[in-house]
Amino acid sequence: MTPATSAPVSAAIATSSQTPLPLSSLEPHSNVIKERLGKLSQKDDAVPMELRKAIPAECFERNALRGLPYITRDVTALSITFWLFHHLVTPQNISSKIARGLLWSLYGFLNGLFGTGLWVMGHECGHQALSRWKVLNDTVGFIVHSALLVPYFSWKISHGKHHKATGHMERDMVFVPRTRSEFAKRVGIATENLTEIAEEAPIYSFITIFARQLLGWPFYPPANRTGVDKKNRRGGGVNHFSPNSPLFKAKDAKWIILSDFGILETLAILYWIGHTFSWSNLAIWYFLPYLWANHWLVAITYLQHTDATLPHYDSKSWTSIRGAAATIDRDLGFVGRHIFHGIAEMHVLHHYVSVIPFYHAGKASEAIIPVMGPHYRSNTKGGPIGFVKALWTNFRLCQWVEPSEGVGEDMQHVLFYRNKNGLGVRPANVPLHT
Repeated sequence: MTPATSAPVSAAIATSSQTPLPLSSLEPHSNVIKERLGKLSQKDDAVPMELRKAIPAECFERNALRGLPYITRDVTALSITFWLFHHLVTPQNISSKIARGLLWSLYGFLNGLFGTGLWVMGHECGHQALSRWKVLNDTVGFIVHSALLVPYFSWKISHGKHHKATGHMERDMVFVPRTRSEFAKRVGIATENLTEIAEEAPIYSFITIFARQLLGWPFYPPANRTGVDKKNRRGGGVNHFSPNSPLFKAKDAKWIILSDFGILETLAILYWIGHTFSWSNLAIWYFLPYLWANHWLVAITYLQHTDATLPHYDSKSWTSIRGAAATIDRDLGFVGRHIFHGIAEMHVLHHYVSVIPFYHAGKASEAIIPVMGPHYRSNTKGGPIGFVKALWTNFRLCQWVEPSEGVGEDMQHVLFYRNKNGLGVRPANVPLHT
């Protein structure tokens, strides 16, 4: 699998993609992979300062008068779409139930896009990128995310931990890959047999991807799915709704309770709508777009942090610099740049300087790419269609992580993806650090 680039930010990206990080499709004993793994192991604490110096000063400017209109735009798009379909797609205007069903399906898709954009603006607030005022950021973020059934402050705390431990096998919070032994235990295969087995199970892959895209986000807040497992504390469980959850500290309790209140308030409003206008209408008006938005959020997050070229690190090799570089930019075309506010296109930058507003992210990304050199990753082949295809490709390629064959002891702590489908490099017979 060789990533290709089609100018996600500028021609500079195309240049950087000529010298990518080690590819898991390279031969295990290749001198190239050894050389680049060696470079990757260097601890250069000056890199973040070099990156900051490279970014134009204006990119750090946060302006509420510029950011808030985007939220207004997203809410307006949601409202207009609902108004048009509610008044035009009726039995009086369209007699065919099939036609109405198809049109309301289109409504769900469109408002799922606009809802995702609104979700991303709540994400901006969580990173204090909307304005210079924390109270304004958190107030707007709380309202926006609560309306989307997201526990804002709870998510903000755990998401901050994700940024502080990206790529860390023991501390990251989202899409932490399994080790070989963990994967083998899950699928019921002896660990040593994974070296020999090569299976094609496209139906299983499709069903699993579909289930993840449909239910991935609803299962994340209550169960911390895709994050590192932690022991329960005082019976609270590993979830985003309990102040006793091991995800939080005692000082966070009031914010967790406030987040829960926001969710309960939204659920009360939704109950009133369902009770007043029928539950089937509520399902179509709100939950159909909600599921589409969940799909996009899970897909974007998964593909930001999962790729055959991306390393993961155990506690002996991880640094914040390496973790921030263990992300990849994608391309969703017009939808990604203008409706999703560039969340997929400028994510590498976001992990280095998350306070930069999305409308400055393109310029800032152009500035850091030459500094990052071969450590910058992007895969934009095929644009939006390539993005959707990558869900399938990466699911088949990226099933567990382990060290590469033929590397020194120090590099045994840098892990790359392998799979039981016989794709890319076969699993290496090396000790695992689990």
